[in-house]
Amino acid sequence: MQKSSATILGVMLVISFTIFGLLIKQALLEVKTFDRNVTVKGLAEAEFPADIVIWPIQFTAAGNDLESLYNQVDAQAQQIISFLASQNIAPDEISFSSPKINDKLAQQYGGQQDFEFRYSALQTITVYSSSIKLVRDAMPKITELGKKGIVFSQNDYNAQVEYIFSRLNDVKPQMIEQSTTNARMVAEKFASDSNSRLGKIKNASQGQFSIGDRDKNNPHIKRVRVVSTIAYYLAD
Repeated sequence: MQKSSATILGVMLVISFTIFGLLIKQALLEVKTFDRNVTVKGLAEAEFPADIVIWPIQFTAAGNDLESLYNQVDAQAQQIISFLASQNIAPDEISFSSPKINDKLAQQYGGQQDFEFRYSALQTITVYSSSIKLVRDAMPKITELGKKGIVFSQNDYNAQVEYIFSRLNDVKPQMIEQSTTNARMVAEKFASDSNSRLGKIKNASQGQFSIGDRDKNNPHIKRVRVVSTIAYYLAD
């Protein structure tokens, strides 16, 4: 009786260990399958017009009498403001800073004075506007003031026109959708070529948005770019 019971117990243990081994093997196979994945990148690019323009207008003047120099700068600044008004640029879009005065005599440490004018002034008038076309149309016309004696400083880095695209939050959703769609197309192609089936997303990360000029001749047209990185599970 005891021998029979021991035999039955042994058979049951063998069966139990066999089933347990099969379950472990199946679990390992599922884990191995679950770990198969592919990581792809999806690019989204689009062009948008800038919605803000910053136009610094710099001009210089020189003289030997400081009071006369200030009067000259004020008169020329008023000429520029009048010109901008004639171009329908709103007064609240125009600002100007105090002129920067350079005293050449104060910068000399002995030696002969070899300059014609002791003082020079640099004045900046800035247009900050959302009327891109209006401002762009006015830019080439300001050279008419140069013919009246105003000396513009156009090569200064601080006098470069800047265009800004401030509506990034408005276009983010559609661009993220486009980048993820492009990433999935790449992943599906990879899965098809490897005789696999594309599964769920394992993880995903959104790259940083970048905004740049379309080209050097059209800085008012911005190219917005984002890359999404997505990992998908693969199954047979």
